[in-house]
Amino acid sequence: MKKILFPIRAFLLLYLLISVGISFQSCEILQQAQGIHALSKCKFRLESVNNLELAGVGIQNKDSFSDLSLSEAGRITRAFISGPMVLSFNLDVEAKNPNDREASLNKFEWILLIDNLEMTRGTTNKFVSIPSNNGTGILPLSISFDLKQALSGESRDALLNFGFNLAGIGNRPSRITVRAKPTVYVAGRTIDYPGWIRIENEFTSGGNGGNDAPGVKTIRR
Repeated sequence: MKKILFPIRAFLLLYLLISVGISFQSCEILQQAQGIHALSKCKFRLESVNNLELAGVGIQNKDSFSDLSLSEAGRITRAFISGPMVLSFNLDVEAKNPNDREASLNKFEWILLIDNLEMTRGTTNKFVSIPSNNGTGILPLSISFDLKQALSGESRDALLNFGFNLAGIGNRPSRITVRAKPTVYVAGRTIDYPGWIRIENEFTSGGNGGNDAPGVKTIRR
């Protein structure tokens, strides 16, 4: 049988390609690992509440039911009587990165609490890059839930007051708390933030572990 001999240049080229591939992979893993370390030091806060709607009626910057038009008041009343009374808004979560390296997250698992009562929970799959040296990034959360179901048994006036008073002065979410677990992807693997972060109006970091974060009163439906 005739032997096939590869020229030395072919072996050198193959070795070079393998070495470069390993080098690129190692560099990528190192960068992602550095990103995880940076993310663990990041701080989070609730920045603002926007586009607040109750039963499809915009109630942002409105103080009471009397501020609504007749058609808007009728729409909310009908929702209370015969249908879901959906409260929806956009909640901006701001992240600050004190590290000298960029941080990033790919997924954001969250639990929304209002007055320490769980309203709803969800997961946001969105890539967010947070610049280094105290740079900030915004992660927008789209929130929507049936307020009538969440606060079952409450009167119409109680539900209205709950919705109208949700956004504080300057649209700051003073009554809202978010329990969150950010996630990054490293070399094809999913790595969760160690524990749950309690996010409020002021920048905080760290968190407690567990599926139902400690101290949370969950409304059972």
